[in-house]
Amino acid sequence: MSSAPAYPVTVDAALDPHLSRWLWLVKWILLVPHYICLAFLWVAFCVMTVVAFFSILFTGRYPRAVFDFNVGVMRWGWRVAYYGSGALGTDRYPPFTLADVPDYPARFDVAYPPRLSRGLVLVKWWLLAIPHYVVVGLLVGGGAWVASSERDDAWRWGSGGLVGILVLVAGVVLLVRGSYPEPLFDIVLGLDRWVLRVAAYSALMTDVYPPFRLDLGGTDPGTAGRGAEPAPPAPAGRPLAGGDWGAGRVGLVVAGSLLALLSTGPLLTGAALGAADRFARDGDYLTSGDATFATAGSAVTTDSVLLEGSGADWALSHMLGTVRVRVTPQDPADRVFVGIAPTQDVTRYLTGSSYATVRTIRGDQVTYAEHVGDGTPAAPAAQTFWVASATGAGRRSLAWDVSRGDWTIVVLNADSSPGVDVRADVAATFPALGAAALGLIVLGLVGLAAGVVLLAVGVRGTGRPAGPGAAGPPSARVPTLSG
Repeated sequence: MSSAPAYPVTVDAALDPHLSRWLWLVKWILLVPHYICLAFLWVAFCVMTVVAFFSILFTGRYPRAVFDFNVGVMRWGWRVAYYGSGALGTDRYPPFTLADVPDYPARFDVAYPPRLSRGLVLVKWWLLAIPHYVVVGLLVGGGAWVASSERDDAWRWGSGGLVGILVLVAGVVLLVRGSYPEPLFDIVLGLDRWVLRVAAYSALMTDVYPPFRLDLGGTDPGTAGRGAEPAPPAPAGRPLAGGDWGAGRVGLVVAGSLLALLSTGPLLTGAALGAADRFARDGDYLTSGDATFATAGSAVTTDSVLLEGSGADWALSHMLGTVRVRVTPQDPADRVFVGIAPTQDVTRYLTGSSYATVRTIRGDQVTYAEHVGDGTPAAPAAQTFWVASATGAGRRSLAWDVSRGDWTIVVLNADSSPGVDVRADVAATFPALGAAALGLIVLGLVGLAAGVVLLAVGVRGTGRPAGPGAAGPPSARVPTLSG
């Protein structure tokens, strides 16, 4: 039978002949340090892939140092998966390194492409890879199913990946028989190989479309197609440009990636606030969406709003400024009253009457807490505890300079009669919004610049070839494929 054609992504593994019966039960605990490291490394991987995307788009090349780093992260992840729930194929603890470890039973490599298509980079990672994503979803996290419950007529979702199921079966067999079934191992490795090929393709590392082919067994056909195992790393004392990913460089890249990623929060928030300050104002106010508030009782109130803290008056006057409440009765001829007052005065005023307190507002869906009573409040306009109020027919609007305290907004009919039905909105001037937006944008730009500097220093590194005969990094010592 003819051998399968080589693919630029190589996934090799060797099954340990003597695996512990029980160790696989606790490997997930033993791997916690790796999970922590990988959580940071995958963040850096994503940021570096974005860098590679733009580099390929404009130059047609995947930066070599970035390529080596991303291959190293995938290699690290594959060793952890092979030790743990991805295969359970070895009891040898994975090393903490991005470099290839020739004597470790799980190995991963990608042939470096000297050129990549500028056009494909725009579509291959999402559009072209969709068929493979469907398959990978079934292999590692798909297999979705639904079921209905006769008791509550609700649909429930569940999922289970084929790889996880097969590895669990292998673990149970290992626990009972003390051996890992080799045919099952071959299938698991074939499925893992498929997933890793798709991962490398979607990470822009190759333009060669992943084959819809299950290559079973621990030896990748790509390794055989190249005629040899990847060579071991260069001898000590011969640093490599782009390939010497020590702890210092990795730390710089991870720190730079995190800083650059986190800086997008202030940048996007500042941009959104700046846009709102510039384009979304109704006169001097930023206005909420309006909603309908209705009750058969005598009043609709908000929950109490507590505004307290050291320097609260200064902060409120600069951040919120003036608050405006507008109320429009559904029948323009109706006379309504809207007022703001201390919560304790509102509670005392409405005690014994029927009214509704707003709990949640989702679009035009409003939920209330109903208060039952058979009394009728006194005429609201005659009360003296309001700090701001408005009454009359048609739309009514009040303005209030915010101050600290415990406040409640109340809407009633002007004659206190039951049956309130209005549309209302709340607005504020937010005088410091523009300055806050500018501050967040500056903070984000500073963080982004610092992150880019750390990334540049980490990617550039200090390693240089020792001379004309210096070897390249492990993934360079196989024939490269043109993209």
